[in-house]
Amino acid sequence: MQYHLNGYQGRDPAIAAINPDCSGRMDNVDVAVVGCGPAGLTLAAQLAVIGGVSVRIFDEKDGLPAYGQADGIACRSMEMFEAFGFAEKVCREAYQVSETTFWRPDADGGILSRADRIQDVEDDLSHMPHLILNQCRVQDFYLETMRKSEIRLEPDYNRRLVALTCQDGSEYPVQGVFECLDSNGGLETVQAKFLVGCDGARSMVRKSLGYELEGGAARQIWGVMDVLAVTDFPDIRLKCAIQSGDSGSMLIIPREGGYMLRMYIELGELRGDERASDRGITPEILERRARKILKPYAFEVREVVWFSAYEIGQRVCDTFDDSANHEDKGRLPRIFIAGDACHTHSPKAGQGMNVSMADAFNLGWKLSLAIRGIAKPDLLNTYSRERREKAKELIDFDRDMARLFGQKPKTPEETALFQRYFQRHGRYTAGVETTYGPSLIVGHGKRQNLAAGQVVGKRFHSAPVVRLSDARPMQLAEMLKADGRWRIVAFADSRDTGEKDGRIAGLCGFLESDANSPVLRYTPKGADIDSVIDLRSVFQRKHRDLDIGAMPKLLLPAKGRYNLVDYEKIHCAYTKVGMDVFDLRGIDRNFGALVVVRPDQFVAEVLPLDDYSALAEFFSNVLVEANR
Repeated sequence: MQYHLNGYQGRDPAIAAINPDCSGRMDNVDVAVVGCGPAGLTLAAQLAVIGGVSVRIFDEKDGLPAYGQADGIACRSMEMFEAFGFAEKVCREAYQVSETTFWRPDADGGILSRADRIQDVEDDLSHMPHLILNQCRVQDFYLETMRKSEIRLEPDYNRRLVALTCQDGSEYPVQGVFECLDSNGGLETVQAKFLVGCDGARSMVRKSLGYELEGGAARQIWGVMDVLAVTDFPDIRLKCAIQSGDSGSMLIIPREGGYMLRMYIELGELRGDERASDRGITPEILERRARKILKPYAFEVREVVWFSAYEIGQRVCDTFDDSANHEDKGRLPRIFIAGDACHTHSPKAGQGMNVSMADAFNLGWKLSLAIRGIAKPDLLNTYSRERREKAKELIDFDRDMARLFGQKPKTPEETALFQRYFQRHGRYTAGVETTYGPSLIVGHGKRQNLAAGQVVGKRFHSAPVVRLSDARPMQLAEMLKADGRWRIVAFADSRDTGEKDGRIAGLCGFLESDANSPVLRYTPKGADIDSVIDLRSVFQRKHRDLDIGAMPKLLLPAKGRYNLVDYEKIHCAYTKVGMDVFDLRGIDRNFGALVVVRPDQFVAEVLPLDDYSALAEFFSNVLVEANR
């Protein structure tokens, strides 16, 4: 973590200086967020951390609940938490999923037995683990991040959205009317440049746009409960998929803290017009069914922390913004929806909270750059296209997962089907398989061969490196903060040592002095040279073989009011066996590679180190030339 840039700071370095122009309770704001769930808090936190925009976030509850329904945290979400700076806190509290076991009746007498156990996350899928933690704790960490930001953002609770309109032609075209539940029905009107509905499956924002969630239901009913229980089942502290002979299926998810566990329990099919709520499901019913599934093992619940019953369904909205409501198809969207407001599914795939947060992380930086005039407004059109495609993939995945959970094993081949499916889709459940197609902010990857493991359209895949200035081993992804900046990661060829005749020096020379340099064209006058585009380098040579004094000045930029040197932009390969980033990520050793990374950590393009024209052209399609 870097701080002291503009003077000594003796307090918590995560607390930013207040920006009075963007803080406080204003009636006119840049962005209004409706809903304080994971999606809403991710969006609000990102906007607050990037800074420079005014934000308010509303929720009709009187505060955050003490208990959240979502619990699974995918590897990709942990990478995102690292960008916000609280991944370590999550790791400290959470249960880490290391292995998954599969139980089914044996071939002899139908007695429940362990059929297999597998590694939960394959090696080198991510440098972050798969964790289980109460959703409310994740929301607490977001709130802490918001409170330490330059706008000291706090949610406005007890505010129910009752009306939403958009009148083009004014600076703040979106008007939201909120009922103040803590003041006997008073109303508060807020004007915004943009509004984002993160207000759940019954979203008032979505209804105000006239949109519906389209899809169907599997007519299967499942129960779920978090319990403190006593049992002799041997894998109770492992993630378990259990298929019994005649009592249904169950998924066990150990919870944080060492004692609690979550159980998803199959309860059969719904009949006719029956709904899940018609069954009168109680914790006692769920406990009895769990005992049948786990037989011959004993199982006794001592405390039910939370329980529910639900019908499996998968639904998605046709679009995630308000552009469909206007005849002018060139009009920019002003109202967006994210998370459960635009897609819903069953919870067993463990993707609900993760995909919702990914929606918001995709949108937040785009809003920030467009509002601050750094990016072209067309950038906002990419949100719905990118995220709706991912939501459709989630729906298809969830439908297959739900079907396989409910199947009754008849043959050894059939009983093994779910396990094979689980293994095959491990990358998807880890959240790292999202791939965005070519667009304004994703190139065509014509030179993908230069960095085969940094796939254009996928998230940047971290690897170990050594920082040159202080010899610190670290993950390369540690530089990818949620600060709204683009990154250019320059992987050097095998001959390059950073000196004048190398490709890295040539790249720096172009970025420092050429009229077409995206760094010069898009960095505002008076701002730090890396405030919009942050250049980083990775050399193949060992750190002890390089001379930091011979490095280009752009990799050692003077910043802040004292012109202090930033020494943290130069990295070297971590040459221990199996840890070299060039080998791990398929970087061409002879030619090196230039990897352009979006502010949400996705690879935007891979280029040759000296293809300056292609680099300039890419950014010219996205960013707005600054007044210098």
